[in-house]
Amino acid sequence: MHPAATVLYADERIVALAKPAGVSLATRRAEPGAAVARLVAALPAGEREGYGLAAGSLLLVHRLDVGTSGVVLLARDEDAHREVVRAFAARTVGKLYLALVWGRPRPAEGRWTEPLGPDRSDRRRMRVDPAGRAAATAYHVAGHAAGVALVRLEPATGRTHQLRVHLAHAGHPVVGDDLYGGPRHRGVRDPELRRLLDPGHTLLHAWRLHLPATAANPELIVTAPLPPEFAAALAALRLAPPEDA
Repeated sequence: MHPAATVLYADERIVALAKPAGVSLATRRAEPGAAVARLVAALPAGEREGYGLAAGSLLLVHRLDVGTSGVVLLARDEDAHREVVRAFAARTVGKLYLALVWGRPRPAEGRWTEPLGPDRSDRRRMRVDPAGRAAATAYHVAGHAAGVALVRLEPATGRTHQLRVHLAHAGHPVVGDDLYGGPRHRGVRDPELRRLLDPGHTLLHAWRLHLPATAANPELIVTAPLPPEFAAALAALRLAPPEDA
């Protein structure tokens, strides 16, 4: 059973939820409301009822990978949905992620701009492809320990698996990412720490989302607390999350 989702913010037009890792937001054409139904079902009953959140009355604005936790926006009506989707398309929405990665990116901050395209040898994957679509990710190493680093990521584009592919291509796959990095542990011998660094999903978290003010909505900044397993791994590594996390 997945950990529970939680409501981070709700008004009459927009709802922000903290999605737990393991809840899929994949959407099939034949079942357009299935992703929202799964997400709403992950909420405690009291939150669903208290905020008036019914699967059929909400529209998904954007997606996170199944193994990624963090902020997800939904709209309560078509007009709000159209407005927020337009902001995402115009790249005016600020997105900050936190990732625990193998190794330590150098220099400590920079920008990856490799274009991305489908991996034709494996339909589940994306890859760096000179003929692919433009992609850009700014990064900053927020802390490091033996064999791993906590990295803050700010994607300027929203390509499929963008952060995971850029990190893996740079030689620093996300901890728990079997698709792009595989289990590594890189010399970690302590059994408890090995357990924490093998969470069964990626330690990638959509930490903060900044929605600019529009004609109908005020500016909105939403932060999702780190999931317990991510926080436990950082504590065991003696890595402090960013001060405002």
